[in-house]
Amino acid sequence: MAPARDLSLIVIAYVVCIAGAAATLLVVPWAAPWDAFAADVVATVLIFGFSVRYRNSSFYDAYWSVIPPLLAGWWMARNPASLSDPRAWLVTALVWFWAIRLTTNWTVHWGGLHHEDWRYPLVRARAGKAGVWADLFGIHLFPTAQVFLGCLPIYAVMSRTGAPLGALDALAAVVTFGAVMIEMIADLQLHAFIRQRKPGSFITTGLWAWSRHPNYFGELGFWWGLMLFGLAAAPGEWPWLIPGSIAMTLMFKFASIPLMDQRSIARRPAYAEHMRRVSALLPLPPGKP
Repeated sequence: MAPARDLSLIVIAYVVCIAGAAATLLVVPWAAPWDAFAADVVATVLIFGFSVRYRNSSFYDAYWSVIPPLLAGWWMARNPASLSDPRAWLVTALVWFWAIRLTTNWTVHWGGLHHEDWRYPLVRARAGKAGVWADLFGIHLFPTAQVFLGCLPIYAVMSRTGAPLGALDALAAVVTFGAVMIEMIADLQLHAFIRQRKPGSFITTGLWAWSRHPNYFGELGFWWGLMLFGLAAAPGEWPWLIPGSIAMTLMFKFASIPLMDQRSIARRPAYAEHMRRVSALLPLPPGKP
């Protein structure tokens, strides 16, 4: 776990960014949900300021899980009818469950300001002289926009109230809760392995025997579950409810997973054979050696 001083700086950074977002909501003239998007961007730029000041873009790491429950709370407050809507409370509970679990996982296992996610220096290095812009737009603003797109189904749930709970809500609840549990179990298994791993080894047990990235599978399931809730609340408005989950899937499939696999092969050559036997994302029975 990170030193108390480093965690205190993270808390200060997020207090500043949330205060900046709140101030933006008071003055921005845009209608919902785009007023929240403007506040989201302002908060991201403030976190970017801390990243630059301390030369560590992992200030942004917790942003992924901190902002969605705040968006859910803001949209619920803006739409009083949602305060008596069962679907709105169900989604709120699931979003907070996901957020607390993911933020806690990051807090417990973040090494402190001496540690930075290995992908961030790589992004800056590939951009050369434009490294600071790659940091702002690629590491900070792009994920912010993507998460906001993924959160639009939450806005639909909070603003399109009245439809009774049905079979699609039941499916959405199972998918969303199950996805968080899969991600939690995968993370617990991974950290238990890391504590006792031998040089050159990689995890091949538990959920990791069926998927090379079960934590990513769980994360994607969460966003697809939110999308199902959005469709249950506003089935006729699917064109702006579905793109978020699709964008998340494309990012993990074509960016996050290839980067992780390439790094694993570079550090552990035996991982190449593991890739031939084990599914990248969907949990499937492993092939024979």
